[in-house]
Amino acid sequence: MTDASLLTEIVLEAGALALARADAPGAVRDKPGGGGPVSEADIEVDRLMRARLLAARPDYGWLSEETEDGPERLSASRVFVVDPIDGTRAFLAGKPTWAISAAIVEAGEPTVGIVHMPALSKTYIAERGRGATRNGRPIAPSTRRELDGAEILANANQFEPDFWPGGVPAIERQFRPSIAYRLCLVAEGRFDAMLTFRPSWEWDIAAGALIAREAGALVTDEHGAPLAFNRADPRVAGIVTAPPPLHAALLARHLADAAH
Repeated sequence: MTDASLLTEIVLEAGALALARADAPGAVRDKPGGGGPVSEADIEVDRLMRARLLAARPDYGWLSEETEDGPERLSASRVFVVDPIDGTRAFLAGKPTWAISAAIVEAGEPTVGIVHMPALSKTYIAERGRGATRNGRPIAPSTRRELDGAEILANANQFEPDFWPGGVPAIERQFRPSIAYRLCLVAEGRFDAMLTFRPSWEWDIAAGALIAREAGALVTDEHGAPLAFNRADPRVAGIVTAPPPLHAALLARHLADAAH
C-alpha cells in the first residue's frame, strides 16, 4: 500500500470515529499556557491514528498535537504530522468546520497531505508533484491579483494597525476555526488568501500547506521564506497563502510597513 493510500484509509477511519463522538466528546480540559481545549474524543482519534499508522510504518516518526513530543522523530527519514481534530472549539460547539489533518514529511517537506472534514463530507488530498483534489476533483486557487477587495481568512487581530503601520488593507475578512480548512479554502479558490502572523504549529499546517501549494497557491511564512517541517521546535513564523501575484502584494505591504 502506498503512503497516500495508507494515510487516506486511516484518516477516513479516524473521521468516522470523530463524527461518532461529536455529540458525546467526553471530558474536556484546558491545555496549559492557553493552548485551548482538548476532549476525550481528540485523544481517542489521536490514539487510533498513531496505532494504525505506526503499525503499518514502524520506522516513521510521529508528531501530533495530542501526543507528547520527543527527539526520536528528528532522526526518522519520514514523519507523520497529525492534528487529530483541528478546530476543537468548533467540534465541541457542534459546528461542522473542524478537520482531521495529516501529512507525511520527508526531508523537511510534506509528500502527502490530507485534510478531511467529516461533518462537511469534504476530503482534500495532495501528493507532491501530483496536484490537489477535493473529493477527487482537481482544485485551483483564485486568480485575484489586487490586494484591495480581496477576501482573506484570518483572525480579526491579524488586521490590527500594529501589523500594518501604513494602513490596514481594504480587504474583506472572514474566519474559519480550522487552520487546515482555511488553507484548503484558499487552495480551491473559495477565498483569495489566508494569513496569520503568529507562530503556527506544524500539525496545523503541514497537510494544508501541501494541498494549497499543489493546487497552485504560494505558501510561505510571514517573512516570505519557504516552510520547513519536522524541526526541533515544531512551529513556523506565521503563514501567508495566496495566488502568487496576491501573495506578493500582501507580503510587500506587510514587510514594507513592518520596516518603518
